[in-house]
Amino acid sequence: MAQLKSHEFSGFLRREGTPYRIILIYGPDRGLVSERASEIAAKTGVDLKDDFAVLKLEASDLSGDPGRLADEFGAISLFGGDRLVWVKNAGNDRGLIQALTALVETEPGSSHLLVEAGDLKKGSALRKLIENARTALAIPCYADDARGIQTLMDEELGAAGLTIQPDARQRLAQLLGGDRLASRNELKKLALYCHDSGKVTDEDVIEAMGDVAALSVDDAVDAVFSGDPVRLEAALERILASKTSVFLVMRSCILQFEQLDAMRSLVENHGRQPAQAMTEKGRGIHFKRKPVVEKALRHWRLPAINREMRRLADAVLETRRRPQLEASIARQALLRTCLLSR
Repeated sequence: MAQLKSHEFSGFLRREGTPYRIILIYGPDRGLVSERASEIAAKTGVDLKDDFAVLKLEASDLSGDPGRLADEFGAISLFGGDRLVWVKNAGNDRGLIQALTALVETEPGSSHLLVEAGDLKKGSALRKLIENARTALAIPCYADDARGIQTLMDEELGAAGLTIQPDARQRLAQLLGGDRLASRNELKKLALYCHDSGKVTDEDVIEAMGDVAALSVDDAVDAVFSGDPVRLEAALERILASKTSVFLVMRSCILQFEQLDAMRSLVENHGRQPAQAMTEKGRGIHFKRKPVVEKALRHWRLPAINREMRRLADAVLETRRRPQLEASIARQALLRTCLLSR
């Protein structure tokens, strides 16, 4: 079974040549699929600018003519040398499967076949065919994990001659992921914004990449748990001006109360100190928010936490019943919680 693990891809690229002439790249991260396909295409040694040496096809082009893939794969480049057939947007298409079934058992000659696909379940026809073939290789592409995001940041920012401060790194890691191409583009935009400064600060990340509405939601939640009604009102005005639903603030407050409930349970029922409970149950909280959360943890007791969660959930339900009054209902509910925090 020829399948490459995610962490093995860098080593595979560094290797001299490859015994596989048919390669499938698939996964939910379409940006990473595209990026890795381009890197493998460059590794084949085929001149990618030569239209006679490279043929790009959509999988749908083969649906009515599965024999075309075999013809193109067996064709000889007009000016000699290797040839690359590149199929995009593949899935478990019957025509493609028929064409590949014949190809994996034949001698490829001087041709390379590259197939890009979306998320393929284990045991799906296309994956099964490639993974069990002696002459083919399957390469999965999943969304970057925390380590992959850190590596990507260092790669892009390092190439631009930039260092990144710890608080900026933490915020940036929360904004990236899901799609490699989108993450890389965001990093290029940030590098351009910080050009000639030599470093990336937290303020740079917010100004260059931050979602204003999302940051305002965070600010509103912090205002609620800090007991600061003036700051809460200012954050709500920004949210409403950006046409963002204030439901997001109530939902975020409920989620914060759920986290406080877990931490407070350790304090009241298991004798933990608030700082210990934060360490055990407070993972994922940005370090700038930790003083606000720790203060709330010290002052909110379990009965009050559960009472406020129920009340906010009732307010959410009320906004669904009377959507025309959503902003007023949310503002009143959040202000009450804010004053209780105060």
